[in-house]
Amino acid sequence: MDKIRIIGGTRLEGTIPISGAKNAALPLMIASLLTDGTLTLDNLPHLADVAMLQRILGHHGVDYMISGRRAGQDEMCGQTVSMTARAIVDTTAPYEFVSQMRAGFWVIGPLVARMGEARVSLPGGCAIGTRPVDLFLMGLEKLGAEIEIDGGYVIARAPRGLAGARVTFPKVSVGATHTVMMAATLAKGETIIENAAREPEVVDLAECLVKMGARIEGAGTSTIVVTGVPHLGGAHHRVLPDRIETGTYAMAVAATGGTVFLENARAELLSAALDVLRGAGVTVEELDGGIRVSRNGTPLLPVEVETQPFPGFPTDLQAQLMALVTMAKGTSHITETIFENRFMHVQELARLGARIFLDGQTATVEGVEKLKGAPVMATDLRASVSLVIAGLVAEGETTISRVYHLDRGFERLEEKLCRCGADVSRIKG
Repeated sequence: MDKIRIIGGTRLEGTIPISGAKNAALPLMIASLLTDGTLTLDNLPHLADVAMLQRILGHHGVDYMISGRRAGQDEMCGQTVSMTARAIVDTTAPYEFVSQMRAGFWVIGPLVARMGEARVSLPGGCAIGTRPVDLFLMGLEKLGAEIEIDGGYVIARAPRGLAGARVTFPKVSVGATHTVMMAATLAKGETIIENAAREPEVVDLAECLVKMGARIEGAGTSTIVVTGVPHLGGAHHRVLPDRIETGTYAMAVAATGGTVFLENARAELLSAALDVLRGAGVTVEELDGGIRVSRNGTPLLPVEVETQPFPGFPTDLQAQLMALVTMAKGTSHITETIFENRFMHVQELARLGARIFLDGQTATVEGVEKLKGAPVMATDLRASVSLVIAGLVAEGETTISRVYHLDRGFERLEEKLCRCGADVSRIKG
């Protein structure tokens, strides 16, 4: 099994191109099930989760064409993939696929909307919490689907098609918003989704669906209105830049010092996180074509942060922020409100010398003078990259095992960091 080896203590200087957003790419790919036309996505990141979803969608009958590189194109550029589901050949999403990636469950919405039936495995547990699918099923039932659970599979049926309805989520769920919005595009009549997720990835999906012929209003607000149409067509869409990757590299620069231009980054996608960095003493400049982040000799200041749905501070940057403030001059407090078990990185950061104390869903982080390299183990995607940030500032060598988590969500991480002077390498297992 591969490991990442880091020799810490080097300032980051240079340019890091920001890839297409994983959390936008996955629902965009799933939208290909809604049409017999061709959906072409530009800036699709090269990630393990993207490859896994290609396998899942191929199982349902989606054909792929991947475009090759063009002259003068940076090797860090995302791929262009055309997907065509002329006919859905299987409405079952088996356990061996869905168990490897929770987003595989989201195919249930497009399948039942287009085919009138779907049989999708329950995704099972998750390292960062239970993340139940009850909101997905409630939304589909409101649209008229009959739901039963049998042998670990959710069976959804709507032989006469789905019908528009009012769907009010008791709590904000990005995945449920994606799923119900996609299903509602082919439902008869109007669907009103209340307490909808406002994340940029939801907006990106809505914009793509509109290009395909859907009628959607209100994406990016807490109320989304979808007027169903009988048929969707193909479209060409560019995946938006990854705000979590942007925030991650911004925090890496803040931790190590130096100046890095985050090419293609869009500040409006992560304003809350950038404001926290500014409050910690980091210089963040919004420029044409990206964001410049720098910290040159100024001390890191402690922060008080609570994770929230967008536009608040994202839970997917909580672990990275914690790694950053282990070096702050003072005591920080970070409260996790989204997932109940997202502090698994704490014990691994402690192996590097961090002083972190947990009280329920709040972590108290006392800044230390230095971290020291050690062997550590990744427990989930965001936790693993927090260990990378800590390793970049730690004295000596840090080795991170189980880095398949990193490959799920960060494209060419070692190459991007090495471009800026970091000593990061992959040890093949």
